[in-house]
Amino acid sequence: MSPGEFTLEATDGDARAGRLATAHGEVETPVFMPVGTRATVKAVDPRELEALGAQIILGNTYHLHFRPGADAIAELGGLHRFMGWDRPILTDSGGFQVFSLAETRRIDADGVTFRSVYDGSEARFTPELAMAVQADLGSDIAMAFDECAPAGAPHSDLESAVERTSRWAERCLAAPRPDGQLRFGIVQGGTDGDLRARSAGHLTSLPFDGYAIGGLSVGEERELMFGVTAGTAALLPAARPRYFMGIGDPEGILRVIGAGIDMFDCVLPTRLGRTGSATTWEGRLNLRNARFARDDRPLQEGCECPACTRFSRAYIRHLVTQDELLGLRLLTLHNLSFLVELCREARRAIIEHRFAGFSAAALERLGSGTAQRTPGSGAGEVQ
Repeated sequence: MSPGEFTLEATDGDARAGRLATAHGEVETPVFMPVGTRATVKAVDPRELEALGAQIILGNTYHLHFRPGADAIAELGGLHRFMGWDRPILTDSGGFQVFSLAETRRIDADGVTFRSVYDGSEARFTPELAMAVQADLGSDIAMAFDECAPAGAPHSDLESAVERTSRWAERCLAAPRPDGQLRFGIVQGGTDGDLRARSAGHLTSLPFDGYAIGGLSVGEERELMFGVTAGTAALLPAARPRYFMGIGDPEGILRVIGAGIDMFDCVLPTRLGRTGSATTWEGRLNLRNARFARDDRPLQEGCECPACTRFSRAYIRHLVTQDELLGLRLLTLHNLSFLVELCREARRAIIEHRFAGFSAAALERLGSGTAQRTPGSGAGEVQ
């Protein structure tokens, strides 16, 4: 397969199992992408990610543009070589970060002017700059520069964001790109079905290699988010990969897979690890809780991650409460492994045409635990 080819291997209802070819290898879907905003998945060595089964990770144009600079990364051989990761990388365009700076940004037809979060200096992003930075980074998948409106934005603001995203998408496609780099467009429109349809209609008329659903998981009501996701996915070409930007809890992943989504990312598993929590079938475990002080069980029975195969809940709690870095690293590895394995199992279930039963059983299992249901975080958000 050459870069850009996407093969659907099986469908089960709306759920899909596919294979996407990139310049750095094939990606089996559905797939969770760990977030490496600043050219690192926090606390994890790239070899550890490979051992967990991570196939593709995400980097961020906004942050890498400012530190250390895309020109420096290009001079040092590109993002893959720079961070020691030779599997596929998707880069977010930086749009989410730029449009989250509401107090300092000014939008015009050409781009966005804002203040850098690093030193407060004035900076500017345009579709052409976003694509040039991603070209210098050498990512396998580059995202188009879009406008992400906040949850609850007035209809007029959502409509303006859709129109601007469409115009900018055309400019992103017209920008030079390195050989083998794929480009994905981003559907906007908030929770408005008509605006989503308008956005999807225009973007799918353009020759993107894949399509993302953006502007969700930013604070809207959760069931509404799932409904909009399903409705938007149905508007996207079956022969192209579909990417939901920013979801990383087990329930959310299962729900968007069931809606026909192939790819997703989120900072949640690494953030939970650094705050002392583990994702399990019992729910989210806060390892600072005294009830784990003499608990000799692994975080999750049957899990083959480095934390569960060697250490007890009691030991990891000890590390966390004593601010030992190993504890946070082990929790991060476990949380990532849990989601990677969940996607593997979902893929098998789709191929074997038993996804509905698998998903229902998994959701019931999660619901019977103590999980705190947390919406996903925006793609490429700082981990």
